[in-house]
Amino acid sequence: MSDSKDRALSAITAAQTTLKELSERLHADPELSFEEHRSARLVATVLREAGFHVDEGVVDLPTAFVASYGSGDLTIAVIAEYDALPDVGHACGHNLIAASAVGAGIGLREVADELGLTVRVIGTPAEEAGGGKVLMLERGIFDGVHAALMMHPWSFDRLDSACLAVDQFEVTYRGKPAHASAAPSEGINAGDALTIAQVAIGLLRQQLAPGDQVHGIVVSGGSAANIIPDLAVARYMCRSLTIEGLRALRPRIDRCFEAAALATGASLHIEPMGPSYSHLDQDPELLARFRHHAEERGRSFDADDVHAPKPCYSTDMANISLAVPSIHPLLGIDTHGAVNHQPEFTAACVGPSADAAVLDGAIALCLTGMDAATDPSLRSRLLTH
Repeated sequence: MSDSKDRALSAITAAQTTLKELSERLHADPELSFEEHRSARLVATVLREAGFHVDEGVVDLPTAFVASYGSGDLTIAVIAEYDALPDVGHACGHNLIAASAVGAGIGLREVADELGLTVRVIGTPAEEAGGGKVLMLERGIFDGVHAALMMHPWSFDRLDSACLAVDQFEVTYRGKPAHASAAPSEGINAGDALTIAQVAIGLLRQQLAPGDQVHGIVVSGGSAANIIPDLAVARYMCRSLTIEGLRALRPRIDRCFEAAALATGASLHIEPMGPSYSHLDQDPELLARFRHHAEERGRSFDADDVHAPKPCYSTDMANISLAVPSIHPLLGIDTHGAVNHQPEFTAACVGPSADAAVLDGAIALCLTGMDAATDPSLRSRLLTH
């Protein structure tokens, strides 16, 4: 497919300035989960101008879209994310993910007709909190997709990872206010309930299975030291190596919160903050193809070869991977020691190293999709999955 490859790469290279500007504009204007109105519109506009048919606000999600081109029997989806984090902005590099997805889509569009492809660039909101991909999967957006491809920036190159299944939820205790000095016995301390729950979880940690994690923040714990707090709110996440492990872990964590309510007399309400994210199951053959093309760009995955400790994170792309053959490799950028979700990582998500990750990711994803179209056995397997 030499001629096709040359034309796909030429199309991506020609769009390089557009991809750089897209990444920088997203980075400069971070928006939180389900609020990515400007970001989603910007990415969709670039794809429309590149010749894609774009449906915005799909499946009742205002910041989700599907950009399509071609009518081949093999459907390759490239996944774009563009939500940011509170306070630290694009500290997980979703601006790079979106730009690389657009670049890969532009390359695949150039060869879609001759390779029998339908190309979709799917804009997915709320990866950081809310599970946009899970909602889109449940509502049929991934029906008919034969392979789903995306890359994620990291502080080093890595193919494999310990992607944990995760639940996110908000915990609310309600008690009864009272004067903390004059009439403390008249109050029910919601803050105490949350403290007891945190201690119980801390003690439980020594009995957790390897790979299980629990962590959270206090959102509200009272308004004045001389008022017994009648409201305490926390947001928690619990993670496990598999979705089955998560289902076993979650009741144990819930019982810690329930015990605190029983001990203090406060009422308890636990509200999910989105659907559960599963563990990730990448397609080995597609991942090997990506590795080959990324290494041609100068990337190195030696850490995978020596079985170095795996990066640990969670993503709603994992749910897609259990339904559709998928990849989610990590491409390194120069972070000078910073890790994802730190302000220094945010700063690293613009500049020459970040631009290189966008271009390398776009090209490797595009060529992986082309391999899926041109290798008879791989194409046949994907079509019959």
